[in-house]
Amino acid sequence: MIRSQIRHFRPSGFTLVELLVVIGIIGVLLSILIPALSGVRQQAQAIKCQANLRTLGQGFLLYANANRGTLIPGRMPVTSSNIYFVGNGDVFRPRWMVTMGQSAGIFAYLAPPPRDTNNASDNSRRVTNPAFLCPEEPDRDNNRNFTYGYNFQFLGNVRNRIGTPAGQWRPINFPVRVSLKNSADTVVAADALGTAAGKRKSERRPYRQDGSADLFAIGNHAWSLDPPRVTDDSDYCDDNARAPEHRSGVDARHRGKANVLFADGHVDARTPADLGYVVLPDGRFAKGDGSDGPRASNRSFSGRGIDLDPPSIR
Repeated sequence: MIRSQIRHFRPSGFTLVELLVVIGIIGVLLSILIPALSGVRQQAQAIKCQANLRTLGQGFLLYANANRGTLIPGRMPVTSSNIYFVGNGDVFRPRWMVTMGQSAGIFAYLAPPPRDTNNASDNSRRVTNPAFLCPEEPDRDNNRNFTYGYNFQFLGNVRNRIGTPAGQWRPINFPVRVSLKNSADTVVAADALGTAAGKRKSERRPYRQDGSADLFAIGNHAWSLDPPRVTDDSDYCDDNARAPEHRSGVDARHRGKANVLFADGHVDARTPADLGYVVLPDGRFAKGDGSDGPRASNRSFSGRGIDLDPPSIR
């Protein structure tokens, strides 16, 4: 009897067909779950990015309060030494994000930065505090080719006007006092593409972390954000390449939208079109004056809630 039971015992287990069915079911579940998990990750990154911009926004408001209503310029003005203390060290003419962070009580450079006296050293300096960076693109940490761009043309441009005599200083648009009539819809800073915005998507090259100039590279000169409509008489993000094909624009890196800091301190996700930009079918941001596509609008950049030309460089 025992032998009979042993002889007819069959070990349990999956057949090949059953195993293939299980593998197929797992594959279907993964195909459903992976995109969902990716979407959750992207949403988390976008929320963290907004929190970072919101912190910088506190610095924007605090700086204005501490400086009699003067808004932060895109870059600090030229002085006899060009050196500014940024809370934990001296920096050559710091850009807006460094000044804004200092005003909010946080530092762009976690370790005291070395004291440099020339622009070349500053252009290669990398922001080391992750609170200043977009987590979707954490490697865009060069303070020249930065992850966020500033509305410098309307909020504070210390570059000299064309034709300024040597030894004189005639800033294009500085100082700018607090007179924002539409602060809740005035862009301060946003995810930025840099000069790559003026290029076809197929022409854009990878980000350059060393701060070197490449007009086709994503993030080149992205610390400065051009408004939707630029003119023949306006400035451009890169003052060494003032032309529509080298213009900057927002980077819709968060599922088709860019995170934007507004002058009242709130942060929201907007499409380029929401902000007034015209993006051509090949990915280029149009000049915006109607010569290469529909007319763009600077309403959300001007600080007055109306479509104004950017300040003249002359």
